[in-house]
Amino acid sequence: MIETLTIKKSLTSNSRLSELEMDGIKFGSYYSDHMFVADYRNGAWGECRIVPFESFKMSPAMSVLHYGQSIFEGLKAYSGGNGKVLVFRPIDNFLRMNESAARMCMPDIPEEIFMGGLKELLDLDRSWVPTDEGTSLYIRPFMFATDEFIGVRPSLTYRFIIFTSPAGTYYSEPVKVKVEKYFSRAFPGGTGAAKAAGNYAASLYPAKLAQQEGYHQLIWTDGLTHKYIEEAGTMNIMFLIGNRLITSKGGETVLDGITRKSVLQLASEWGYKVEERSVSVSEIIDAVEKGTLKEAFGTGTAATIAQIAIINNDGQDYQLPPLDEGAFSNRVLKELTDIKTGKIEDRHNWNVSI
Repeated sequence: MIETLTIKKSLTSNSRLSELEMDGIKFGSYYSDHMFVADYRNGAWGECRIVPFESFKMSPAMSVLHYGQSIFEGLKAYSGGNGKVLVFRPIDNFLRMNESAARMCMPDIPEEIFMGGLKELLDLDRSWVPTDEGTSLYIRPFMFATDEFIGVRPSLTYRFIIFTSPAGTYYSEPVKVKVEKYFSRAFPGGTGAAKAAGNYAASLYPAKLAQQEGYHQLIWTDGLTHKYIEEAGTMNIMFLIGNRLITSKGGETVLDGITRKSVLQLASEWGYKVEERSVSVSEIIDAVEKGTLKEAFGTGTAATIAQIAIINNDGQDYQLPPLDEGAFSNRVLKELTDIKTGKIEDRHNWNVSI
């Protein structure tokens, strides 16, 4: 336990903020001036510092390059007006990151380091939080193994970094998705519930194949039978059938999404019946054919809500109903956006103000 967090600061003498043009900026392509860094050595965290965003040297023998001990999180900060910065549910990211760390045989990150480093970094680079509608500052905390050793064992040393990136809209229109029934994202006993880098590496090839066929992303099915829906691309997925909001139950093959939890809580408060359970592909296709499926959408930090226009299953495209302004996904997106930007009361105390 760290009683008092000491952060050394080495600030840039040449801010790149004047170079930033939010119009047309691609997600994850531009980075703020500084980053927070902490190192784990001899069984303890230390050497906490804020330095200019920059490259760092790596040994060819660094164990993360060979055995993939690497985890990350994604969250966002928003302009709350009058220079205030609002961060959405960062404690949830902190808790989930340590769950990932345990699964990947990595050390816990103390709350003082995660939250203390985050707050200091955002306070320093608060001018990087964009103010235009639909924009935010994406925050990427991550940890990786740093031993210069190629024997197969957990690393003894690690580095934790937080950097930030101004971001605009992730998806500009409803997406086309394909149900994946050969490749798998996760298996029972695997790392599917961890936000581990290797999970995403394994998803790239099947996603590329789907994109070559004209689809934005995949709907992942369970690895054992490919009968049940688990996630959509890098997001959780939800279906609105009548007054029931249905989503796959969280567990060891489904990431416990923070946006997912927020949407389910709001839906329950609004009188929808929330069902977290196994969702079969056949159930959803049957609902599309009968006209009872009102909406399908992904939930995640990058896009918040990604509405789905077309689901492809076994080579056939199924068109979902057009959405009007009063659609649930539009309503919940507006509600979350207004909470995150301080336009309405944060009744759940989700925001951390800086």
